[in-house]
Amino acid sequence: MQLSEQELIRREKLQKLKEAGINPYPAAEYKVTHTAKKIKDQFKEGEKVVIAGRLMSNRIQGKAGFSELQDTTGRIQLYFNRDVICPGDDKFKYNDFYKKLLDLGDFIGIEGELFVTKMGEKTVMVNDFQLLSKVLRPLPLPKIDEEGKVHDAFNDPELRYRMRYIDLVVNPHIKEIFIKRTRLFHAMRTFFNDKGYFEVETPILQSIPGGAAARPFITHHNALNIPLYLRIANELYLKRLIVAGFEGVYEFSKNFRNEGMDRTHNPEFTAMEIYIAYKDYNWMMNFTEQLLEYCAQAVNGTTKATFGEYEIDFKAPYARISMTEAIKKFTGYDITGKSEEELRNAAKEMGVEVDETMGKGKIIDEIFGEKCESNFIQPTFIIDYPKEMSPLTKQHRNNPDLTERFELMVCGKEIANSYSELNDPIDQRERFEEQLKLSEKGDDEAMFIDQDFLRALEFGMPPTAGLGIGMDRLIMFLTNNPSIQEVLFFPQMKPEQKTSSIEHSEEEKMIIKLLQDNNSSMELNELKSQTGLSGKKWDRAMKSLSKHSLIKVTVNNENKTVELISRN
Repeated sequence: MQLSEQELIRREKLQKLKEAGINPYPAAEYKVTHTAKKIKDQFKEGEKVVIAGRLMSNRIQGKAGFSELQDTTGRIQLYFNRDVICPGDDKFKYNDFYKKLLDLGDFIGIEGELFVTKMGEKTVMVNDFQLLSKVLRPLPLPKIDEEGKVHDAFNDPELRYRMRYIDLVVNPHIKEIFIKRTRLFHAMRTFFNDKGYFEVETPILQSIPGGAAARPFITHHNALNIPLYLRIANELYLKRLIVAGFEGVYEFSKNFRNEGMDRTHNPEFTAMEIYIAYKDYNWMMNFTEQLLEYCAQAVNGTTKATFGEYEIDFKAPYARISMTEAIKKFTGYDITGKSEEELRNAAKEMGVEVDETMGKGKIIDEIFGEKCESNFIQPTFIIDYPKEMSPLTKQHRNNPDLTERFELMVCGKEIANSYSELNDPIDQRERFEEQLKLSEKGDDEAMFIDQDFLRALEFGMPPTAGLGIGMDRLIMFLTNNPSIQEVLFFPQMKPEQKTSSIEHSEEEKMIIKLLQDNNSSMELNELKSQTGLSGKKWDRAMKSLSKHSLIKVTVNNENKTVELISRN
């Protein structure tokens, strides 16, 4: 492993700590009495406190120094005074331990008492401190100049998502997104539980990937020697529980779909599905309005949310329009009674990309997605979908060509999907068989036939309304984040790629040239002297060369040597 100069220095400090008899990774519990937020909210001058967190800044001036400690609730200022920490003749703990062996990012424990500085800053006077964990890599901390401008901010999206553990440390405001995410789940659970509905768990590994039209991930069970699928939806299992006699069941499920990735899709995502007996989709529309109004209020303290240039209001009631009416409104084309071929030709004339594998339902879905979705900004129910689009949905009571289904659109995106659930086992079997025909035509998202689910329906399922909500997408709208990666702690990422061709700065080229002219190796101080670079330019160039594994710094006693690494 190639280490940068800073990483080598930190390892040297680690060794010196051990030689001084200081355990850099102690095991014992460190009993904390206060947090940064508690100190600020309930400040009492002279109160003794014990806090712990990361050392995030240091301003040392001889016999005293000001630092900042960051814990899970925020930051608090610390005041280190040599004579307070070291009242006797031995000044090691301040002069060496604090000033020389601690680094930014280190976890420390502080015992002290509260006071207010002349500048009015609530501060902890440090009486004693303990190293709780030595950090071996420097944090990418942003720097603020005298004019208040931020430099070297850690804001590259790929690095932030790939190293979320660092993103949350150096960009603590990002944590608010995930606090609101947790608030959303809690609010939704509370809403359901208060109405007497029951939270359940269903299998993630499934023999039939049912409940949605999507391409599944396939795995293999060695002991049974059978293929299994990561679930694409939990719908069919939750309906089995309605058959079993539960009146209302819900689940927050991790689902997996082996499809493309973009700003609104991650292959692993969280959905909430709820099924309630003796209800229909009209009842569920009212229920959904009440649910989302309640959740928006719980997350943000208001039913309104800003998303990009739009202000969305989740206060009920929401507008309602049929899919047929929406397509006619925005394209001028009436899909009623049209054949598959007529729909395919119409789609092509509209510039909507379709192919021969698509059935009527898929073609209609493509037309709606391309021509209509983006027009619905405020929460709007799109209702009464064509039968071919909804193989698990009850036929419309007034029109046999439609189904009793709605999707809730916000800012051109679907966030909820609901049916009057199909509970006729013969009709359901025929719908599955239609899906099988689509699969044979080449539609790799067509549903499988789930024989056990059909058997369950034959034992009888009462009239039922179901609702599914994409939790990741909903929290995007509630926190004004256009990218799903922003609301997932650890979004799926492409494998890290080694840079094959690196553009070097003039400073980097100078360092490489000097090393090449000196048999690929030089003493560090001599190399720095010959470059004549300022501290900032030197640090930036050395950091970049180390990052790309072009140089390594080795330490031999007190001497540091820089070596150029061959790229052959």
